[in-house]
Amino acid sequence: MRVAVHQMTSGVLPAANVSEMIGAIEAAAQGGAVMYFAPEMSIMINRRRDEARLHICEEAQTESIEHIAEVASRHNIWVHLGSIPVVHGAGPQLANRSIVISANGEVIARYDKIHLFDVDLKTGESWRESSAYVGGDTPVILNTPLGKMGLAVCYDMRFPDLFSAYAKAGVDIITLPSAFTVPTGAAHWHALLRARAIESECFVIAAAQCGVHEDGRETYGHSLVVDPWGEVVLDMGTTPGLAFVDLNLDKILEVRQQIPVHQNRRAIAEPRFCE
Repeated sequence: MRVAVHQMTSGVLPAANVSEMIGAIEAAAQGGAVMYFAPEMSIMINRRRDEARLHICEEAQTESIEHIAEVASRHNIWVHLGSIPVVHGAGPQLANRSIVISANGEVIARYDKIHLFDVDLKTGESWRESSAYVGGDTPVILNTPLGKMGLAVCYDMRFPDLFSAYAKAGVDIITLPSAFTVPTGAAHWHALLRARAIESECFVIAAAQCGVHEDGRETYGHSLVVDPWGEVVLDMGTTPGLAFVDLNLDKILEVRQQIPVHQNRRAIAEPRFCE
């Protein structure tokens, strides 16, 4: 089945980003894709949080979702919004929320990023996602035309327990929309995504942000699609755009029959320390 992956350099104004996404969704449908995938923070990237908050509200009040859902319905295509910032509960904190819209324009799944990006890199970059966001606590799986899909976002990829849970549940595809930094991307992006695909024996689709953004940050790009054998079947490099991939879903069963890790998996006891 054909999917479309959108690599973006999102700016600070949601209207401009949503307009670009709508054009890409229309192109994806015209190109025969059954599902479109956007990156993390697709509708807005703005590290100036006071300015960004002017454009963030509760999910039910987020007009961008309504506009994109209408386009999905009109063109009969599934849409993975990547992730967007929404007000969490009564606020003031936010959720980094992944949203999936069916081809009839209905929001059928939402997942709040569990692992928040709180790091201090030796390059001088320091990030505290938890200063504004609340982490989720629940993995989410949904049925799609591509099979059973498990949802995750960016930094989640460093925590294999999440993907072990998805593997045990028998997912066929894991999505990882991202906005990776350049230093961590160059060091770990390909290795982590290939590892998640190999250990889960499923496809991994990771739409990414790329380039230098309006707010001054720089993201790594290299949107990837990785098959269950760990082969990279799409790497979009560092240029924004829309790419198509035809997924051979038969590869999932083929790999699982060769190396039946799900059947071979054993519960691991607490380690015993030998003095």
